[in-house]
Parts: sequence; C-alpha cells; structure tokens
Amino acid sequence: MKKTVFNEIHKAAGGKMVEFAGFEMPVEFAGIKTEHLAVRENVGVFDVSHMGEFWVKGPHAADLVQYVTTNDISVMQPGQAQYSCLPNGKGGIVDDLLVYYYEAEKYMLVVNAANIEKDWNWIVSQNKFGAELENASDTISQLAIQGPNALAVLQKLCVIDLAGLKYYTFTTAEFAGVKEVIVSATGYTGAGGFELYFHNQDAEKIYQAIFEAGAEFNIQPIGLGARDTLRLEMGYCLYGNDIDDTTSPIEAGLGWITKFNEKNDFINKDFFEVQKTEGVSRKLRGFEMVDRGIPRHGYELFDETGHKIGEVTSGTQSPVLNKGIGMGYVAKTYSAIGTEIYVGVRNKKLKAKIVRVPFLKQ
Repeated sequence: MKKTVFNEIHKAAGGKMVEFAGFEMPVEFAGIKTEHLAVRENVGVFDVSHMGEFWVKGPHAADLVQYVTTNDISVMQPGQAQYSCLPNGKGGIVDDLLVYYYEAEKYMLVVNAANIEKDWNWIVSQNKFGAELENASDTISQLAIQGPNALAVLQKLCVIDLAGLKYYTFTTAEFAGVKEVIVSATGYTGAGGFELYFHNQDAEKIYQAIFEAGAEFNIQPIGLGARDTLRLEMGYCLYGNDIDDTTSPIEAGLGWITKFNEKNDFINKDFFEVQKTEGVSRKLRGFEMVDRGIPRHGYELFDETGHKIGEVTSGTQSPVLNKGIGMGYVAKTYSAIGTEIYVGVRNKKLKAKIVRVPFLKQ
C-alpha cells in the first residue's frame, strides 16, 4: 500500500487505518458522527494527499483540457477552479475532477486517487494537440480544512485576505512560512473552507502549523468515513458509486457541468446533447427514508408492486438529519420529486421518497 506523508501522524493521533484506492488511509479518529458534526459546526482537517495532480502546459494546454472535459474552460480566468468530468468516448465517465486555471498556458487537473493511472493514460491517449503533460501526483500533498471556523484558523497563517477568496477561486501564497502554497476556496463537504496544495517536504510543517492555529477551536483530524457522509448530505457524487464508466453526466444530474456551445468541442458532445434533448431512461436521484432503516450501496429499489426500478449507489444515516438518506438510479417514471419508492433492506421493503438534493438545505 502507498502512504501519504501524513501516515505516521494519523497513526499517532489514533487513526483507524484502512486500504483505500491503494493507499493506507484513516477511515476515522474519534468516530464518524463526531467528526462529521465537527466539520458541520466547527472545523476539521482531511488528508487528501492521495488525490492525483496533473499539470497541462504549453501553447496547446487549453485545447487539450477543453477537449477531454465536459465543462467550458473558455469562460475561466487565471485563479479560477472548475468542477468537470472526463467523458470516456462511450457515453460514460472516466472520472470527475477539478480544473485549476493556474496561469496562461498552465492548468492543474486534480483527479480521484483510485483513477490516477487510468486518468493519466486516458489523457495522454487523447493528447492530439501536443500539450505538455506532467504527472505530479507523487510530489504534491493536499489538505482540506473544512467547516465554519476554517477561515479563522487559516487566516492566522497567511497575509492574503481569505474572506475575499470567492468560492471556486484560488491563489498561490506564502502559508505558514512556506512559499508557493496553492490556497483554494474549494471542498467536497458543503461546510465551507479551503484546500491547500504544497510540496511533500513542506507537509509536516504545514500540518503542525494548522493544528497549532486551530487549537483554540478544538480543530479535529477527520477520516474518510465522515468525508463520505458529509458529501452525501450535499448530494455530491462519488466516483465508483454514483458515477462510473457506465453512467453519463446527463443521467447523473451533471448537465450543469456539460456545456453545449460552439467554443466547447469535447469527447462525446453529440451523444450527450442527444441525451439532454431527448431525455434518458434513468436518472440519479436523492431519497430520504420514510420507514426506519439505513440504505446502503447495492441495495435494490422497488415500486409499490415490488417491481425493481433501480438500486442504491450511496446511502447512510445522516448525522445532521438523523434519518436514512441515499442516492440511486431509478427508472425515469419514478424520478419525480415526492415519488414513493421502496428500499430492499434484509428481506424487507422499506418506504422512502424521492427528494431534491442537497439533503441539507443551507
């Protein structure tokens, strides 16, 4: 198993370590519910150094990024980030990712840990433009500091005005005495906060500085378990569960990152445009349990007659709402908000209803 530079720190903090995407990662420290609420109400720190980072550079960098991603980078300015996905040429998704417009002729793509090799090979295979590519995944570490008090903690460690950093923008600054740290107003929790990118050799210094600055807020290390429940409360997709090589962004409700305009010529554009115009036979929907029960990935979904209409892609007990919530693909007929469906849980069919995401209204 690979290890991030924070591996020993996690173990010293009592992290329960598991294998995830080829890495030894902490799934929890104080407990998933405790960590979840710490992020929603206060501030927590996630090690996301297992994620992949690719640089795309040169005169044809923009051509390649525009071609391999569904969103439209022509509207971006340097210092902006964009959520997007990589279509696979067969109507599915290679991965979802963040695109950072670093400077003229230079972009950073941040991809999921489990897909680093797959994404790299895919992008290289599509590089008909001659863009310069660099896989920097093994040299860059990343921390996500999330929660309502993240701003107060991090502001102690840098001179830039973090409150002025708009959502999905970033800057490069000196942070905790380390030069050229990427400070990004992004995150996958819906709780607000920032993500930091820096060289491996600076990782321990930055980590310790954040925890010292956050001591007065009782800042907590957060594991992968709470990261999953936090993103699910927001209705954010998890690659491998809610989206994969067999799901299209239109089916997954990601039409908002799939831009059909003249400037944006990307892989599978025509196919996705037909889906958007003519509709799809299944849709990814959020649902809340009406009966008591916790939906889990892989559980089947039924209509009132017991006919299978889909299956759960993600599910949990929401620590904030204190009820079972989930997402799953359902036949279009059953996708309307308010529709009653049933979740197969251990030989029982428990009632649920289709709801709008995010589950947590902000």
